[in-house]
Amino acid sequence: MTLDPALLEPRIRAIGEDLASRSSGMSPGLFDSRWWSQAAINLAMKDPAFKAQLFRFIDVLPSLHDDAQVVRLAEEYFGEMSAHLFGAQWGLKALASTKLGASLSGKAIRHQVEQMATSFIAGASMEQAVPALRKLWEDGRAFSVDLLGEASVSEREADGYRDRCLAALQTLGEACPGWSPAPLLERDHLGPLPRVQLSIKISALYSQLDPIDPESSYRAVAARLRPLLNLAGTLPASVIFDMEQADTKELILSIFMRLFMEEPYRTFPHAGIALQAYRTDTYDDVQRLLAWSRERLVPVTIRLVKGAYWDSDAIRYRQRGWSMPLFEHKAQTDMNYERLVRLLLEQSAVIRPAFGTHNLRSLAVVEAAAEALTLPPNAWEYQMIYGMAEPFQHAMSDRGRRLRLYAPVGELLPGMAYLVRRLLENTSNESFLRKEYVESQPLSLLLSPPEAALPSPPSSMTTAPGASSTVGAVRFVNEPVANFSRDDVRVAMAGAIDQVRKQLGQRLEVSKLNTHLPTGADVRSFNPAQPEQLVGIVQSYLPADVAGLVKVAESHAEEWKHRAVAERVAVMRKAASLMREQRWELAAWEVFEEAKPWREADADVAEAIDFLEYYAGEMEQLDPPPRLGRYPGELNELFWSPRGVTVVIAPWNFPLAIPAGMVAAALVSGNPVLFKPSERASIIGYRLAGILRQAGVPAGVLQYVPGGPDVGRELVIHASVATIAFTGSKDVGLGMVQAAAVQQAGQKFVKRVIAEMGGKNAIIVDDTADLDEAVTGVVQSCTGYAGQKCSACSRVILMDSIHDAFIQRLADAVMSLRIGAAEDPATQVGPVIDGRAQKRIREYLEIGRREGRVVVDRSMEGPGYAVGPVVIAGIEPTHRLAQEEIFGPVLAVMRASSFEQALRLANGTTYALTGGLYSRSPRHIELARQAFDVGNLYINRSTTGALVGRQPFGGHRLSGIGAKAGGEEYLKQFMVARVVSEQTLRRGFAPTL
Repeated sequence: MTLDPALLEPRIRAIGEDLASRSSGMSPGLFDSRWWSQAAINLAMKDPAFKAQLFRFIDVLPSLHDDAQVVRLAEEYFGEMSAHLFGAQWGLKALASTKLGASLSGKAIRHQVEQMATSFIAGASMEQAVPALRKLWEDGRAFSVDLLGEASVSEREADGYRDRCLAALQTLGEACPGWSPAPLLERDHLGPLPRVQLSIKISALYSQLDPIDPESSYRAVAARLRPLLNLAGTLPASVIFDMEQADTKELILSIFMRLFMEEPYRTFPHAGIALQAYRTDTYDDVQRLLAWSRERLVPVTIRLVKGAYWDSDAIRYRQRGWSMPLFEHKAQTDMNYERLVRLLLEQSAVIRPAFGTHNLRSLAVVEAAAEALTLPPNAWEYQMIYGMAEPFQHAMSDRGRRLRLYAPVGELLPGMAYLVRRLLENTSNESFLRKEYVESQPLSLLLSPPEAALPSPPSSMTTAPGASSTVGAVRFVNEPVANFSRDDVRVAMAGAIDQVRKQLGQRLEVSKLNTHLPTGADVRSFNPAQPEQLVGIVQSYLPADVAGLVKVAESHAEEWKHRAVAERVAVMRKAASLMREQRWELAAWEVFEEAKPWREADADVAEAIDFLEYYAGEMEQLDPPPRLGRYPGELNELFWSPRGVTVVIAPWNFPLAIPAGMVAAALVSGNPVLFKPSERASIIGYRLAGILRQAGVPAGVLQYVPGGPDVGRELVIHASVATIAFTGSKDVGLGMVQAAAVQQAGQKFVKRVIAEMGGKNAIIVDDTADLDEAVTGVVQSCTGYAGQKCSACSRVILMDSIHDAFIQRLADAVMSLRIGAAEDPATQVGPVIDGRAQKRIREYLEIGRREGRVVVDRSMEGPGYAVGPVVIAGIEPTHRLAQEEIFGPVLAVMRASSFEQALRLANGTTYALTGGLYSRSPRHIELARQAFDVGNLYINRSTTGALVGRQPFGGHRLSGIGAKAGGEEYLKQFMVARVVSEQTLRRGFAPTL
């Protein structure tokens, strides 16, 4: 039977009115006027800025170590309002001036926030929670225990979560049998129900859970789940998979379906999974689960919720430019929820429906649909959150329905993320509880049906608008990185790797790109993960060939210079389009030539596309020439002309993006280019040059110049070369600056050197930081790209109070990383580029072993030229490990007694490229903004992954000279500015312009 929604409306309204009557006279605890939280929550609902500060303060509070720190942070977040907010009776500002006063006021603040937090938490431990759970049972309400804690950052923590789950099941299994019988809670339409239910976060069971590698993720999660299911089967207990962030949905769903088809779990009778109605694809997921459940022949629970991660998921997807898998409007989610309610109830013969909601209309919809289907009252259950919507809890119990409360158990620290989600729900403009109990909206409005159209699910090719800027007539939007949670994306990448593997070892003919041909030896490129595997061969140029190359460039300079700007711009955009078409193939070549793991290879291609598009747009802005001033009788115009022959000397660590940016900037501004890729990226360099030629760059305007350092030196000093764009080491860069400063015979201009050089980048972690985020961010920043990027974190500076705890968690996280060949999607840390790099890093490790204390040493792990990550503590400012760039996954740990000292340590090198800070102190964040002397400062995020147009990249001091790449000023470095001023007043009149 299929239900007609319109025919249900009269019963929905009648049932809703009945529920409202049953809940009248009660108020949810969060909005109880006796609470401190009521005043704070009311203010948060009126003032979005205060709401952000309040939730951030609540988030940081459990990590603060003493009461004086609590007072200080309260004043940092709330200023003069802090005394009023936390109770003027405590005399907050006056008391804070004394140690005793700080203790009193700090304890008061903690007490007030903890009172709010503990209302949502059943207990700090299972032993403490059992009495609260028993009280629920005696009141006729079942429970589902959720052990607080977000994703694990190491395998040790994942083991700890598994053990806590086992202990929780054991404790409940011993306690619950002695409770009084409750027939409503212990049987449904399909049979008996266990008294014990545990909700599990899959992300906490595997620290490296990643949709890019479903197979490894399944093996790790299943290995930790099987002991839990074995115990649950004997107690008995039901086990429910919570649904988490949007990009893990498909992975969690597949783990669920695969695990419960294993023997003996295929007959496990009390498995369940949560699904989120705010997802556009949940209807299809329910259909999949229904078909699977019929095949399995054992029913499962489907817990339908609206979803608790909308804010964070929406922001992440928009940041990445991915198509949104979520409904944009609350009314759409409500409509989808009601559609899913009807579907689940219609299929209740093969599943156990459970409806998680605190919305009066949603409750009434379930009741009306079940009534229309003539289902017995035990054929479904309601689930609500412990400490929330108490009036509706009472109403459903009073109506004789089975009600289960989602009951978090755990310490306050991991509970803060949970609490903030609850507060976001309750204070949202769309919150039903807010509408009823704060805004007192009329019942007729609260029970009215949602009015919204359900859009079609987004296609695999569409992308959502991300952060953007407007350049010229075209709005620049960053090319989205690949969403490897999508099966079609993983298949495309794997297919490209297979295709490229068949092409390895071929000779690439320079004659297809250049007219002046090389005379040097062959350059052979090998796979760093398999040093015997030949990737490709190109013939190299010799220093003696440079004069001929420059002559060709000069012969094409005038024609390209006078090519219409619109035509040069179109060529760059055509090149970007070609890159999109060849995206997977280009990424696959990087997997083999540079041993880049999948995500890193793909991100390099996306950034290359960004540079082509961004500089094309920037050039459009300079054409036609801008007029300077608007004074009568004169015309002042600013013209930009190309500087002339440009040499681009590119690195191997970003073999497509960095040269694409330098070459595109030079070309689109009208210069002929001699492009010398690194010897270790000659194959990718060839493909970049080929794409630009195919896009319409004439032969001779761009010349591909593979060769060794001697060729680079000859290019730099040639008298006709006007501009040198270089990315690489400090020593080589300074040598270029010195060589370019010498005027050669016949040289008619001062050479311009644009050089991005090295870094000795530091991340400061202070005593207010979210250590989950900080550990993850430091590990990513240090080990991503095998540490082979100038922005990599090579020093972490820790405040005294968190030093030891951070190092332990950092060590565990580093030990949990997967080291391997880049072809394997499971690989997170691949090899370094070649034997020279491997040898140099290992020499530094010997220095580090003498200077400090080795905490983690995985340097001998991995295939080929691998150097696994190493962490060395006890490093002092004068040590070489604190001062010299290593260009590998080696992390020096330093200690600071104050935040000011941490800043001095961070600034205490000759470099100034990138820096990072993990802090939840507004004061520390502001100090870092002012005093952390780097070109790019990253706060509460990793220090790598700068995006074109959003985070223009580049440093100063000995980290580089020139404008930031991917920024507004970069293009102008390749041009000469000319101002033309014309007196337009003639014979007493001037044209109107």
